[in-house]
This record gives sequence, C-alpha cells and structure tokens, in this order.
Amino acid sequence: MKKLHAVVITFILAFAAILIGGNSSLAPPENASGHTKVLEHKNFPYQGMDLRERLEDGKELTVAELTRGYKNGVFRVTDVVQAHLERIEQYEDTYNAFTFINDHAMQEASEMDARIKKEDSPGKLAGVPIVLKETVDVTGFPSTFGWEGFHKEAGGVEIMPQVDAPIVEKLKAEGAIILGKTNMPAFSISATNANTSWAGKTLNVINPAFAPGGSSSGTATAVSGNLAVLGIAAETGGSIQNPAASQALVGVKPTFGLVPNSGAAPFAASTRDVLGPHSRTVQDAAIMLDVIAGNHPDDPKTEAASGKLPEEGYTGNLTEGALEGKRIGLYGPGWRGEALSAETQQLYDRAVKELEAQGAEVVTDPFAGSGFASFVEATGNIGYDAFVSDIQSYLDRMDPEETIPSLPELFKQMETAPWAAGEPLQNFNKANLKAKLKAPDQAPDLSYFFDARANFQEIIRGVMDKHNLDAFVYPQMAAEIPPLTEGIHQPTASPEVNISGQPLVTVPAGYYQSGKPFSLAFFGKMWSEAELLGMAYDYEQATQYRKVPVLEADAAPTGN
Repeated sequence: MKKLHAVVITFILAFAAILIGGNSSLAPPENASGHTKVLEHKNFPYQGMDLRERLEDGKELTVAELTRGYKNGVFRVTDVVQAHLERIEQYEDTYNAFTFINDHAMQEASEMDARIKKEDSPGKLAGVPIVLKETVDVTGFPSTFGWEGFHKEAGGVEIMPQVDAPIVEKLKAEGAIILGKTNMPAFSISATNANTSWAGKTLNVINPAFAPGGSSSGTATAVSGNLAVLGIAAETGGSIQNPAASQALVGVKPTFGLVPNSGAAPFAASTRDVLGPHSRTVQDAAIMLDVIAGNHPDDPKTEAASGKLPEEGYTGNLTEGALEGKRIGLYGPGWRGEALSAETQQLYDRAVKELEAQGAEVVTDPFAGSGFASFVEATGNIGYDAFVSDIQSYLDRMDPEETIPSLPELFKQMETAPWAAGEPLQNFNKANLKAKLKAPDQAPDLSYFFDARANFQEIIRGVMDKHNLDAFVYPQMAAEIPPLTEGIHQPTASPEVNISGQPLVTVPAGYYQSGKPFSLAFFGKMWSEAELLGMAYDYEQATQYRKVPVLEADAAPTGN
C-alpha cells in the first residue's frame, strides 16, 4: 500500500491555475517529489485544448500535433501538462500507473513555454508529457526496483540517485516534461503484471480484468490511458513488448547497445537489458527513438552504436509504401514448436493478408530445417550471471559521493533479503547470490553468453540471407493475454529476441472476441530499427486498429 506524501496533486493543479493566470514566479516546495492516493478531481479552464473532449472524439494527441500547436500558438505547454495531470488525478486511484508524480511538472511546463517563445528549435520533444518506468534514475525521485525493501515509507532502505540516467539527460535536453515514474513488479520479475510492487497492482486501461503486461506495466497503462503522450519502458525478457501488446501500443525493443541502459535498475544490464519507447503511434515511437538512441560516455556499451544511426533519423522510412516488395518471414514450427491458439492463428492469417495487400511477399516458416527451434530450447533463458555486479555498478554510478552503502551492506540493513521465501528473487540460486555478494565488484565471465548471442545471430542471419528476407512478422503473443490475477503471458519469441540482442517493434493488429488486443511483432537484423519502423508504420496506416480506451474512475476488475 502506498503511503501518502505531503504534497498532493490538488496542490499541483492549484499551482497550475496560478501559472495559467500568468504568474509563474512561484516555485513548488523544495524536494517536493512523490505520489498520493488522495486525488480530488477539479476542473480548471484550458487555454486551447480539452483533452477529455478530444478523447471522446477518438483523437489522441501526437508529438507532431503538439509541436505544431506550440509553434502556432494553438495551445501552451502549461495547458497540455495541466490536462494530463488532471486526467491522472481523475483516474490514478483506479488504474495505479504511477509510483511517483513530478510535483515540479507545471513549473517546468511554464519554463518550457518561455523556451518555445525564444527558440526556433526548443527540442524534438519540447513540451511533450512523458513518463519513465520506475527502474530509471531521475534526480529527486527514489529508485525502488518496485520492491518494498528499497522503499523508505514501506520500511525499507531509500536509494536516492544523485545524477540522472543518460536516457533522462537526453530526454530533458530535448524538452520532454516528465510527469512521473511508473509502476512495475518487484525487481521486474513478472512479464505479466505489477502485482508484487510495493505500490500495488496496476490495471489494464482496456479492461481492468485483463493483465496489463509486465514488467513495464505502469508505463503502458499511462500511455495507453492518455495519462501521458510517451513513455520509457525497459526489457530484459519481454517487458517492453508484452505491456505494449497487452494495451494496444507501439513498443520498440531496440538493438542491445543502441540506447544507454546505465542509470536504470539492472536485471541483466551487461547482456540483455534495453530501454525503449511506448507510444500510441509508430511515428511517435520513431521520434522518441531519435532522442534516446546513440552513444553516451557513461555507457561504454553504446559505443557499438557509433555509425549505426540512420542519416535521416528513425522517421526517415515512415512511408505508406514501406512494405511494397518487402519479403517477410512468418512464424512456424521451425522457429518454435509451440502452436498458436486457434483465434490467434485466425487473427494472424488476417494480418498476413493485410501485409500482402500492402505489397509484401511472405515466406512460410523460413526457419524450417535450420535447427533454430532446437537450439533455442537447448540454450534456455540465459544471461543473468552479472546480476550482482551490475547492481553494484548501478549504485556506484547513481551515487558518485558514495553516500549509499555497498550492495552487501544494503542487504545487511534489511530485515528480509530479496531472495527469501515469498520475496521476488526466491527462485534465484541463493548460494550463488550470496557468494557473489562477497565480491560485488567482480564481474563474472560472460563469454558463454556472447558466444550464444553470436550463434543466435548467425542462424537468424543465415535464414534471412537464404530467403532474402527483410524482416520477420509474427504474433507477439501465442494466445490471448491472461486475466489480471491468473496465468502468465505467452510471448512468441522470448528469450531468443533478447538473447540475440536484435530489435523488435510491436504494433496493434486487432482485437480478440473477448476485447483483448492482438499485436504483431516486426523483428529484424541488428540496427534495423528504421526499416522495422517503416514497415510497422505502413501496416499501422493501412489498418488503424488501435481504439481509444474508455477509462472509468473506480472501475473494478470483473470477469476474465
């Protein structure tokens, strides 16, 4: 259960009224960061947009529309940020997307309005309200891993970053307005929901009875529910794509090393962890990727991205003819032995016809005879060996003044260790974890993992070359998403997507009879994000499957 913070959203909106009235000289209280569950809804006048009315008309805000609107004076950043805060105030008690709210958001919006007036190029995301998964370090907010042991008000040890994560530096430099941090399961341990978080369960905005997807549950709920325009999600084994598919969003799981992952609470930072966009449109995802991609001095892994970014940016291939002549590999037993559910297969068959209608050529089961399915099964879910050393490196970076104890000392301060029975890491090898905690700065030998990655990439590249493929397109899930409290997600191609380190883009592709969303995954070669986004954009524009979710205050999960 979340504790109440002294500064509530009602104060932020009252502060908004002052700003919109023209007085921006006031500042919020020092160190005012946090989240409240007492959210009293109030109406305030808008300058030039009514978010509620727009959504009722089925019109969701996009980055391009905001950029034009600010430039042309149609509305102000303060209007847009206020509208989103008011929507959060109305629905957060029900859907529980957030762990912390940025109490400085309105002040930052006012400053951005002034910046837009003065500068011709205020930033690619100037005035765009965004959210960040709880894993990402932001100064002024605790980093909790979603676990009560790292949440002070739940009786745990507080970890307060002294520096922003590199991805946050990039977003702030381009003018994004961070509304808050979003909920996740403890230690990102679930690919289905956030039910183990100290902040409580996050609900799916399409239907509260449906699992929201994990582990980037709160980001997906915030973006799909129009509580923010864009969000940053994180993935080790499906945690960008699962929530995106579960809530009819576009998700980009980038090539490992394209986007800096330092400054984000690690699960497999040395091998698999990636950060990427959640958005409602492919174009918005591409714009956000333009901002966050590329080398950063604080993350040596991103040196691999040097020279790999497209000259025209990630929006350069967004044309409605991008699928014309493309050769697409389809899902089949050569890739995975698991069959799709009957309705998933029906929806996939329809999607294949839609791809062909856009000019694509399809190749059925191109992995047949490659031995890939057996190799995936034999390899298993690997790459977590550096968990302890990755966390210690993460703590060292977030705390250059060394005010935070070492990882072993942190765990000694806790009444319950995270690997104890009933805790999020209970299934980890306890003896192995304890042994590594004796030398947390010592990184393990990961050569076996990178050998496996090279083998995965070699097989995939061989199949693509043999059939002259541009990408693979398959259902992101092998079956419908499960209910909120039962079952688990069934992603079609995890962990191989994560072990290979190759990119993937999800795009809404319809709905099951139950109302649960169906999504396609576009998967390709290393550094092929621009091409994948182009194909996904063409499909999106031709089909337009995403529906604006209708949120209800105090909605309760019912049914399955």
